[in-house]
Amino acid sequence: MASTRKSPMFASSVSRQLLIGRIFTYAALCVAVLLVLFPIYWMVITSLKLPREIYRVPSLWPQVVTFNNYRILIEDKEFFLNIRNSLIVAGSVTVISVIISSLCAYSLVRFRYRFQGLVGRLILFAYLTPTTLLFIPLSILMARLGLGNSLHGLILVYLTFSLPLSTWLLQGYFRGVPRELEEQGMIDGLSRMGALIRIVIPLSAPGIAAVAIFTFTGAWNELLLALVLITSESQRTAPLALNYLITSDVLPWGPLMAGAVLSSVPLMILYFVAQRYMVQGMTAGSVKG
Repeated sequence: MASTRKSPMFASSVSRQLLIGRIFTYAALCVAVLLVLFPIYWMVITSLKLPREIYRVPSLWPQVVTFNNYRILIEDKEFFLNIRNSLIVAGSVTVISVIISSLCAYSLVRFRYRFQGLVGRLILFAYLTPTTLLFIPLSILMARLGLGNSLHGLILVYLTFSLPLSTWLLQGYFRGVPRELEEQGMIDGLSRMGALIRIVIPLSAPGIAAVAIFTFTGAWNELLLALVLITSESQRTAPLALNYLITSDVLPWGPLMAGAVLSSVPLMILYFVAQRYMVQGMTAGSVKG
């Protein structure tokens, strides 16, 4: 009888705890969403404000909505040219890096040769080397090769940090592909390269897509190497063009925020289109086959 009397009270207590836990969960999610979205919201509304309103008491909505900041960037600063340069550089780096790193990662995973482990560690150490230690030697090298102040030179320099990371990440994805599938394909007449192209790469597509997105994002946002190598206005990338908007101690927040909004659009579109591959790719190499 005592246990029968306690059961409704016990069930009520459990349901109350579940309700409290759910409330705290949703509250934490709302706070997290607010922390993530508020800087984006502030960036957008600042780009729509007049200069006198930006430097006054901050407000959550512009009193007068203006697109003059965007006009200054597009017409006076030719910012679309800088975005085009960023697209060329980031797109080229992504394609070249994915192709070369796929071959390199596959060789490290499937082949056995002397100093294989050392090569893999050197690739990781190359990525971990700080950029501040490399930009002077790289700038001298590009100048001697006649590739200074050019997008071609910038692409080659960006490959120095994108290739090691892509190779290291793709090793995990390729290890998740069973070796037996390749052996069966080669029994059916495929070459080693054919097995890579027709079996390994399709099965590792989510991981390759995730690596490509990481590579594109890193090349798109990079500033230090571009600041050292590029001097011509026509060759500036989007982050570099925004950096040159700052003169002395004057910060034109309106054009800066407008440029940040325009620079974020390609990345937002890319992540929106490839979000499914991002989720799959981040877990694809976590379990060995």
